[in-house]
Amino acid sequence: MKGLFKKQDKQTKETKPKKIKVKTVGPRKKLVMMLWIVLIGSLAFGIYKNFTAIDRHTVHEREIIETKMIDTNAIESFTKTFVKDYYTWKNEKDSIEQRTEKINDYLTEELQALNIDTVRNDIPTSSSVGNINIWSVSQENEDTYAVVYSVEQKITEDKNSQWIRSTYRILLYQDKLGNLVIIQNPTLWSIPNRSDYEPQQPESNGTVDSDTVQEVTEFLETFFTFYPTATDKELAYYVKGNALPQIGKDYLFSELVQPIFQTVDHQIKVWVTVKYIDEATKATQFSQYILTLEKDTNWMIVE
Repeated sequence: MKGLFKKQDKQTKETKPKKIKVKTVGPRKKLVMMLWIVLIGSLAFGIYKNFTAIDRHTVHEREIIETKMIDTNAIESFTKTFVKDYYTWKNEKDSIEQRTEKINDYLTEELQALNIDTVRNDIPTSSSVGNINIWSVSQENEDTYAVVYSVEQKITEDKNSQWIRSTYRILLYQDKLGNLVIIQNPTLWSIPNRSDYEPQQPESNGTVDSDTVQEVTEFLETFFTFYPTATDKELAYYVKGNALPQIGKDYLFSELVQPIFQTVDHQIKVWVTVKYIDEATKATQFSQYILTLEKDTNWMIVE
């Protein structure tokens, strides 16, 4: 029996299956491989986009407004000669006919026909022109200009005379050669009135001590005494650069009127009215200055 068990044990050992080794990939290795795949994919996509993408850039639009200088000398001269001819006549047939011929040189054919009867042959008045003032010349479009002007007329009827002042607006056309023609008849207009604007007056704010105020006041009194007749060489001792121009006229200094002092950026700013007597006319002349002074070895007007 004992031999039988040994034999069975031997057979059991011989028939026992062998273990199969299985290789496993750890989670860290899977993550590394996944990262490599993503990196390579991103790099490949980037290279592809670099060759195929449309070049785009932001365009910042900026509007550039160019200021065009208009030479209005010809327009103003043309207007003034027209005004003189248009508003001048005598209550005589020949004078009125001459006026009509003259103004036709300025007007379109349509306006010539319109103005035939503006001054009738039986008109009881005569008119002569005094001052002509051009108030504005503005460009309506590429070749059309609006002119606002006023004219003083001496109107005489029988033995009575009076001065009147009127304001009108006309339109002119200017061709490429600079030739002009009036395309709109003198139309009643208005001139600018006095503005109600009052500038804010500066005040001394206590930033300049009394000793400095006295020094600067004495300096200004000395300077403005000789300033009207000072030469460039003399001005150089008191004025830096072209802060004040050379005058070269005979004015008698009287006084400084209500000077105002402030300290601004380590300099002294002065608002001052200078009272002069004009030796030629004997009239009083008030000159107003805004000055900036600084001191090195002596006071200088720098602006």
